[in-house]
Amino acid sequence: MAAPLVQLTRSPLPSPGGPSDGPTPARKPAWLKVRAPGGPNYTHIKSLMRKLGLHTVCEEARCPNLGECWEHKAATFMILGDVCTRNCTYCAVAHGTPTAFDPLEPVRLAEAVERMGLAHVVITSVDRDDLPNGGAEAFAGCITEIRRRLPETTVEVLIPDFKGSERALRIVMNARPDILNHNLETAERLYRLARPGGRYGRALRLLANARAMDADGLTKSGIILGMGEEWDEVLVCMRDLRRSDVNILTLGQYLRPSDSHLPVARYYTPDEFAELRELGMAMGFSHVQSSPLTRSSYHAWEQAKAAGPRPERSAGALEVLA
Repeated sequence: MAAPLVQLTRSPLPSPGGPSDGPTPARKPAWLKVRAPGGPNYTHIKSLMRKLGLHTVCEEARCPNLGECWEHKAATFMILGDVCTRNCTYCAVAHGTPTAFDPLEPVRLAEAVERMGLAHVVITSVDRDDLPNGGAEAFAGCITEIRRRLPETTVEVLIPDFKGSERALRIVMNARPDILNHNLETAERLYRLARPGGRYGRALRLLANARAMDADGLTKSGIILGMGEEWDEVLVCMRDLRRSDVNILTLGQYLRPSDSHLPVARYYTPDEFAELRELGMAMGFSHVQSSPLTRSSYHAWEQAKAAGPRPERSAGALEVLA
């Protein structure tokens, strides 16, 4: 049964005008404090990344879970350089003119995965609107090279929207990733403010099309909370993702990377994240990872396992394809 849209137990949220209408919360709550990264696995992975000329979104996006994940030998590789062609106001990744495309990067990445002995790999990238297919060939190459060396390793890709190009999406899907991830990120009302280069409907169509291209694959998306959205808008996002037949959902707290980025409008409590998880499971997601520190790749190996058997495509996905 669908979860109700109206929740009567919410504390006040920022006004509909957006995060600029109210003061930024003064201090991070205790539940957002994490240990500084360190330890032998962390040092080994960082050294290996530098030797092979690879980047991780863990570092570039200043992920709070970097220390925990690296100590568990889990990292999210970021391909196609570390400079993005877009300028999302919540993201810590640098923007500007990217470096030239390196066709040997998939080989180097697969070598790193093999040396680390990873059972589950997450690959993402900056937006590369300067490339004909947005870098889709690089994603496909990474999947192919990893499978050639480690056929039992599962591969998850967190892709950009490729400006809505079905050709680019099909290049990735033909390589048959185990999980296709594209983050919705925020409510439609906030897209122009937070994600000016993206389009809410385009993100939903991409996810629906991915399911249409490979009905046996899993799809995944994430929402970051605290940029000025209302509670009901979060539920609308979740429902829209289910209509696109998304299997796995991640929900986490937005943390402002610097004073030049979008301010935090609100900190959600652990209880509220737990409530959203329950609502998401009631909507039909196979797995919902929801907590203040959750990010797209946080415990990704557990998410893939918890999602279980690939569900049948729902009729709702067909409505979004047009």
